[in-house]
Amino acid sequence: MKQRVSALLREKLGREVVLEKPRDRSFGHFATPIAFSLAKELKKSPMIIADELASSFNDSDEFSSVEAVKGYLNFRLSEAFLTEYASWALDNPALFATQEKNQKVLLEFVSANPTGPLHIGHARGAVYGDTLYRLAKHLGYDITAEYYVNDAGNQIDLLGLSIQLHGRENLLDETVEYPESYYRGEYLDALSREAMEKFGADIFHDESRQRELAMWAKDEVMKIIVKDLADTNIHFDTFVYESTLYDDWDRVMKKMGDGIYEKDGKVWIASEAKGDEKDRVVVREDGRPTYLAGDIVYHNQKFERGYDHYINIWGADHHGYIARVKAAIEYLGYDSNKLEVLLSQMVSLLKDGEPYKMSKRAGNVILMSDIVEEIGADALRFIFASKKSDTALEFDLAEFKKQDSSNPIFYIQYAHARIQTLLSKSELNRDEILAATLKGLDAQADSLLFDALLLPEVVEDAFNTRQVQKLTDYLKSLAASLHKFYYDVRMIGTEDEAKLLKLMLVVALSIKTGLSLMGIEAKDKMVKEEE
Repeated sequence: MKQRVSALLREKLGREVVLEKPRDRSFGHFATPIAFSLAKELKKSPMIIADELASSFNDSDEFSSVEAVKGYLNFRLSEAFLTEYASWALDNPALFATQEKNQKVLLEFVSANPTGPLHIGHARGAVYGDTLYRLAKHLGYDITAEYYVNDAGNQIDLLGLSIQLHGRENLLDETVEYPESYYRGEYLDALSREAMEKFGADIFHDESRQRELAMWAKDEVMKIIVKDLADTNIHFDTFVYESTLYDDWDRVMKKMGDGIYEKDGKVWIASEAKGDEKDRVVVREDGRPTYLAGDIVYHNQKFERGYDHYINIWGADHHGYIARVKAAIEYLGYDSNKLEVLLSQMVSLLKDGEPYKMSKRAGNVILMSDIVEEIGADALRFIFASKKSDTALEFDLAEFKKQDSSNPIFYIQYAHARIQTLLSKSELNRDEILAATLKGLDAQADSLLFDALLLPEVVEDAFNTRQVQKLTDYLKSLAASLHKFYYDVRMIGTEDEAKLLKLMLVVALSIKTGLSLMGIEAKDKMVKEEE
């Protein structure tokens, strides 16, 4: 709707127009302060300009009224316009809120080390990334979801050592001495048993085979990670493994030109000259590449694939890492402005008001799979999408297990199910309902219809601002309006039954579409509906 109104105003006025939604719906559906920006140019007061502009819309089919109020132009959409748009949406549900954006985007998120199952910190970035991906897909972007697998470096060697020590202690009943840093958790039990079955007990003692064990184990851990993500309805289009990149190291280093230099037996990137706090080491004295070296090769590969825009979602602790990666991109000859880095803050968990106890299975973290098992994937997705990703998130698991209005995901799902129950009670069939006109709705029904048809602009705004919580806020508000309308207005058996049920179908479509864009399937029936 907003796009249509904007296009009409742009055509009429020959310029872009800022559209706002009045806080008081009685003023209209949209408003614009365009008269104020025209005042200096036309040398007239905004009030006079607004009056003149308002009268120029008298013959518009799209508006039932255009009024000038203190220099603002207030627009009320016509019943014909709203009926036409609502009918189109119901006839074309898969196209509702879609667009055709002509841009290729590469979105990298999660990218957790393949050394253990995902914890709740990873889960937040995963949900945020997947929701952005779904929004972009719906808006017509050619977007690829990519997982960068950090399967090189010390953390992989440590995985091999951890399995060896775990196997010797728990399967061979030996006394072992653990180093200060090692991996722990029940997942090592399964890995150790599988390793013993595959390689034999000798693998736990042979240091020369530690790397072989580690490379096998990281593939097994990736299977756990992929399953945990799939259980939360998160899937990736591509996986890029760091271990495959270093064959391209020499070529990429030459491409870096003066951005790379040697000093004190190390290889450095001159990142300070590109805005970083200081230059950074990319190859250590012993010849081992740093984590940054892999990222340089990886981002070169990304840019060589020719996307229009690149989005990385990183943990908030990677904030200082942005400048050095962007410096590398510049030295590689690319525009670093094409790389957008979004940060995801950590999560604090409570249970009945008390800090959530860490799982024995996890070792020293709270596992994503534990939370999914406790409250379900839908609740987890909704929680992690409900607040700006770069702000801290604290929530109580108990709140999201309640089957009442205090649980927002239940409240929204119940709104959708309530509509399905209403439809099942009607003697009208779907064709009869769809054939009804939405003209003659009272103010409350008109407001609910307008809110339901706002989904397209919410979807676009949520993606453009990278604030997916705008979608959760919208769905909560729409559900609240639906529940109030349900209690205030009798529908079944009235003269207006068909048109009111058609209104319900529009609301249901927006809820179902909005939930789908969050990776959540709308429910047609809830426990409370059966009581």
